[in-house]
Amino acid sequence: MRADRLSRLVVVTALVGVGAGLGGMALALLLHLVQHLAYGYVDNSFTGGVESAPWPRRVLVVTGGGLVAGFGWWALHRFGRRLVGIAAAVRAEDPRMPVLTTVCHALLQIITVALGSPLGREVAPREIGAVFAGWISSRAGLSPAQCRTLVACGAGAGLAAVYDVPLGGAVFTLEVLLGSWSVRAVLPAVVTSVLATVVSWIGLPNQSQYELPRLTVDGSLIVWSAVIGPVAGVGAYWFSRATSAARQRAPRGRALLVTAPLAFLVLGLLSIPFPQLLGNGKGPAQLAFDSTQAPALFAALLVLRALIVVLCLGSGAAGGLLTPSLANGALLGVLAGGLWALAWPGASPGSFAVVGAAAFLAAAQRMPLTAVVLIMEFTNASHDLLVPVLLAVAGAVATERLCGRRAKTG
Repeated sequence: MRADRLSRLVVVTALVGVGAGLGGMALALLLHLVQHLAYGYVDNSFTGGVESAPWPRRVLVVTGGGLVAGFGWWALHRFGRRLVGIAAAVRAEDPRMPVLTTVCHALLQIITVALGSPLGREVAPREIGAVFAGWISSRAGLSPAQCRTLVACGAGAGLAAVYDVPLGGAVFTLEVLLGSWSVRAVLPAVVTSVLATVVSWIGLPNQSQYELPRLTVDGSLIVWSAVIGPVAGVGAYWFSRATSAARQRAPRGRALLVTAPLAFLVLGLLSIPFPQLLGNGKGPAQLAFDSTQAPALFAALLVLRALIVVLCLGSGAAGGLLTPSLANGALLGVLAGGLWALAWPGASPGSFAVVGAAAFLAAAQRMPLTAVVLIMEFTNASHDLLVPVLLAVAGAVATERLCGRRAKTG
């Protein structure tokens, strides 16, 4: 590679990391601003703020989010250019994504999640990072292959920035988007994710997404991890099938003006007895890690969150499934672990939740390595948890793949 081309590639790679970091930081700050204004809290977590808000306010805010979702995505599909997903852009000869349409799509996701949507917020910063990477790499005259690599790196860097997970962002880029571990892929993936994370510290705290109590690892947990893996894999398989079907049948025309507000109204009414349902699932996951609530609440949240995620996707709303999948796994883990502890006590309830979260996330999103890295960075969990986490992830992913093959042949 000629020196001038190499220097251009190095400069553009650095700019992609910085741009993804600024974009992720801006989206996260917007999310927090809308949350605080909508639910009227200052010094509290989102779940705490929602719980302290009067129930009529919760219903009105969430229904308003449905109106924003319905009108916003109807207008985007009606007047915007055709959306190009990150995975499609990485495979395309020309990886550029429509800038204005993609930015509007990302902003709609952030605003609706802030207003209570149960979908994930991680797709938005990935889209911002990817669209910036495609634009700047093409302007710099890089080759199509280099542009595709940097689009993937921009997406991973956006994820790294918004969640403070530099290694997780890099591994996501390599495992999920590029499917390559070559030096030409690893170097820009690591550089962009690290730069994006450091840049995001300008406005976001450098801390783990979840706080864990003191956790214990023993023989009971390790054996349970081998058992829960296949259970989580089956659950992840059906959750993935349901969400995929919901996305496929989601309206894109004027029906969105009705379906989205109705779906969010149902969510708002459910938030009267269960305010923990609102948001992308971070609150329920933290409750599972803390394990201080009654099992009945965990069971209700697990069932209702799975149903409401499918309902909102089917109504035409958009968003990610990373945190929703993690929350499902954490709730499943703490419930199944509680039953297991009746016969073989020893491990702490939070340990069951962490292992279940990793297993469900890995199988539902089909990213075993990324899930392991993310759960360790999300929680700053002890190195001792790696053994049960890896056991459960292996069982969950293998079972999910087996379910998929049987469905195709059956």
